[in-house]
Amino acid sequence: MTSSGSGAGTAAGSAPVGLVLAIDAGNSKTDVAVVAADGAVVGAARGGGFRPPAVGVEAAVDAVADAVGRAFAEGGVSSVTHVSACLANADLPVEEEQLAAALHARAWGASVEVRNDTFAILRAGVAEPRGVAVVCGAGINCVGMRPDGRTARFPAIGRISGDWGGGWGLAEEALWHAARAEDGRGGPTALARTLPAHFGLTSMYALIEALHLEHIDTARRHELTPVLFATAVDGDPVARAIVDRLADEVVAMATVALTRLDLLTEETPVLLGGSILAARHPQLDDRIHELLSVRAPKAVPQVVTAGPVLGAALLGLDHVGAQEEVHARVRAFYEEA
Repeated sequence: MTSSGSGAGTAAGSAPVGLVLAIDAGNSKTDVAVVAADGAVVGAARGGGFRPPAVGVEAAVDAVADAVGRAFAEGGVSSVTHVSACLANADLPVEEEQLAAALHARAWGASVEVRNDTFAILRAGVAEPRGVAVVCGAGINCVGMRPDGRTARFPAIGRISGDWGGGWGLAEEALWHAARAEDGRGGPTALARTLPAHFGLTSMYALIEALHLEHIDTARRHELTPVLFATAVDGDPVARAIVDRLADEVVAMATVALTRLDLLTEETPVLLGGSILAARHPQLDDRIHELLSVRAPKAVPQVVTAGPVLGAALLGLDHVGAQEEVHARVRAFYEEA
């Protein structure tokens, strides 16, 4: 979490005191909202994905700027008091600082606070900034926070930081087991049939060749994750073991975050978000609840369905010291939409 600029009581440009710009920028899309001091959402817009590692910081912020410009125009403002930005790829403090500086340079607000986008999922699902969130979409991440400002988080930059899971990791694991099943290095699994069949192919060899030679675009590997879950539902032991491993990872991250924040012995929300966890696959959902009941019995798991831009907005309202009725109004706007 990085903050840049002046305090919450100073407005920038023509912005009324308390006006917040909320930004939730993920790998695939960006949502922005202008929230007035009374909690009314006066402007909103959606833009493309936010991918600084692929295009560079300035180009990534340019993509956000287009959506911000449209939201400002709708809200009839030229700047705000505070920018609350929850951004994908803001995984390390140095990245947060770099991104906060880039946003502050755009002069959208008098102050800027940048957090990893997982914090938006967490704040969207709780009445106060207290709890733990695990997000499993393309990748996997976990954060936790307390009202006193303490946070817990992981680098979440892949295998070098100890991560496993997310749609990409699940697809890779399924391919590994299916390849070994077909050539005899591993035990049998229906994945050796169901994975290539998804692409109209008859063998893992044909799928391996198609992926290697890019006859099938690499990005399409994520399509194999639903195939994995369907194969698990049909009872395949290998597919079911992979799903169970994901549940173990989710609970391990949540338990560590709860422990770091001294919340393991207190009743605490554990928010589950991202496309894979929000899908509520019965085996995965049941296994997560079962493991949490043993490792963190005070945890209260729940799936977050509200859009994460709500979380970014609430974090911004926390920053400017908004009253509870203001929080309630912006929450009602998104939860009733």
